[in-house]
Amino acid sequence: MAEVVTKGVGKVERTADRAEVHVSFETLGSTRNEAVERLTARIAGVEPALGLPGVEVRSRQLNVHDNWDGKRRSGSRATQNYVVRIDDVAGLDGLLGALVTAEPTWLNGPTWQLKDDVDAVREAQREAVRDARRRAEGYAEALGARLGPLHRLTDGDAEAWAAESHRMMAAGYGGAPGVPPQMDQLNLEAQQIVVTVRCTAAWTLLD
Repeated sequence: MAEVVTKGVGKVERTADRAEVHVSFETLGSTRNEAVERLTARIAGVEPALGLPGVEVRSRQLNVHDNWDGKRRSGSRATQNYVVRIDDVAGLDGLLGALVTAEPTWLNGPTWQLKDDVDAVREAQREAVRDARRRAEGYAEALGARLGPLHRLTDGDAEAWAAESHRMMAAGYGGAPGVPPQMDQLNLEAQQIVVTVRCTAAWTLLD
């Protein structure tokens, strides 16, 4: 019995409701202890903001090492890297303002995500199957045959990615010391996340 095998693609857009930010603070000192003490002072104003509701620190990584100028030791360096997740995107501007005010060595973000993509994936699956069927019906018509029942369906890879990329790099803030910058003017609004599902379907062809 003849069959036709088609591939279907389903795409669904959802507005992101979670953001992730990567930020790093770095200090120098004549000794490792001095570098760490300066780092501790630098991030003292940051840690309270990281404990706010809707903010989760996914990772803290400390790196302390000596600097070398050729074969000669030239002081020490201390670095603390954070990966921060924000589930309350309404508070994103405030958090970014607190981070930038603390003079990070670099800041990258936000990267937009979905807290839960189950409904979006299911809708994309339905669209992928409809797409595969439309293609199969077209081939059946081209062959002068009738499309029979589905007898095999293979799941493809599901993926989610941001439709656009809004990233910010910050290496210090040139405003008044201790005054948070107006982050809302950067228009870092939640992006559309595209959830894509692919499938392969095999259909029976009837005479």
